[in-house]
Amino acid sequence: MFPTAEEAVPPPFIPLVPTSPISLSLNSLKLECDKLASEKSEMQRHYVMYYEMSYGLNIEMHKQAEIVKRLNGICAQVLPYLSQEHQQQVLGAIERAKQVTAPELNSIIRQQLQAHQLSQLQALALPLTPLSVGLQAPSLPAVSASTGLLSLSALGSQAHLCKEDKNGHDGDAHQEDDGEKSD
Repeated sequence: MFPTAEEAVPPPFIPLVPTSPISLSLNSLKLECDKLASEKSEMQRHYVMYYEMSYGLNIEMHKQAEIVKRLNGICAQVLPYLSQEHQQQVLGAIERAKQVTAPELNSIIRQQLQAHQLSQLQALALPLTPLSVGLQAPSLPAVSASTGLLSLSALGSQAHLCKEDKNGHDGDAHQEDDGEKSD
């Protein structure tokens, strides 16, 4: 009537589904989750990078717009003092500048970059060898309008800095000359 000690112990639990397939699927899901988390963080980094680039481009466009306004104001102030012939030339140049398209701007920027790089090579006094018959000159990658504007502004700021350096050196020379005269 009462169970004996041997009968009191319940039989061991035997799972209906083997544990190895469950653990394998759990591990694969964890790996997939980790992979998705890393992709998410990578996408967030890309988003931040593109946001910063967009913000920088927006600022650069506002700077360029401000420069255009100021240059137009200067042209409008100077124009009445020019002769009739020069006024027509300036007005024609202004109208042509308003008609410049993005591909034309990119072409101009590409030419300026090539000229700038060539002048840097010549400044280093590196011998320039002509390309052999079968070789072609490396071309610059396609430049978007935004990259072109940024490159153009970078060239302008480099030229401005070079002028400042030159003026600074000239000013130092004049100060030394003045100092010698006062002795």
